[in-house]
Amino acid sequence: FLCYTLPYREVMLLRHGLKYPLLLVHGMGFRDYDLIRYWGRIPKALEQMGCRIYYGQQDSIAAVETNGRHIAQRIDEILRQTGAEKVNIIAHSKGGLDSRYAISLAGAGSKVASLTTVATPHHGSKTIDRLTKLPNWLIRLVSIYSNLSFRILGDKHPDFDRVFRNFGTEEARKFNAATPDHPEVYYQSYAFVMKRSSSDMILWLPHKVVKGIEGENDGLLPVESVKWGNFRGTYCGAGNRGISHLDEIDLRRRPFPGRHTEGITDIVDFYIEMVSELAERGF
Repeated sequence: FLCYTLPYREVMLLRHGLKYPLLLVHGMGFRDYDLIRYWGRIPKALEQMGCRIYYGQQDSIAAVETNGRHIAQRIDEILRQTGAEKVNIIAHSKGGLDSRYAISLAGAGSKVASLTTVATPHHGSKTIDRLTKLPNWLIRLVSIYSNLSFRILGDKHPDFDRVFRNFGTEEARKFNAATPDHPEVYYQSYAFVMKRSSSDMILWLPHKVVKGIEGENDGLLPVESVKWGNFRGTYCGAGNRGISHLDEIDLRRRPFPGRHTEGITDIVDFYIEMVSELAERGF
């Protein structure tokens, strides 16, 4: 894979805000809590650029259709509050699928200027294909436990079993066929990779498993799965670490090691560059 490096000089020069408000849509397993911010230091940095930041506030493990309808309603709320005509969406992981549903099937297409997906499983996962062959009783047991746990944490419509199975490659193919891109929306996507399994001790085992089945990945998703619209390339961190699925949302709230080597030294810089380019495009 080719690991792109951010043009740091340009990042510092392109500090201007977006034309439209920015909606950040989280992935699976998390919620938009005030005290535990899903996006780490990223929102504050973008607000300092002049961006108006809003959050999806959808369920952690609800079905794509359920969260997609919620995102569409959330967009309407933002437009009423701000008087803006459209929003820009940056979505991580499953949040990208929720957002695509909102745009194409829940009536939000004309209200979205751009959708940027970061490590979203647009084409599903061959690893999930294999996991769905596990005994049904085991999958049901995990689903019951997960639904109960996330309902306690605030989900209104948790549905782990459906979400899990929807990540398979055949289900992804069906979803893509039923969810065509909206002609008024600019779509772009980004991929990330871990350079070695020890880069992230939380995801070291999934990284090894996915790498053996599907190749280079960020600890959960292979590069080929996340390509959609204008694919902007595969990014990795400076040094020997790489960037994991959790690093993509600044889980550790600090720069990466290896500041003087090739690759991203701070994920916040990546988002600053991304938003600066959206602003240059007139969004």
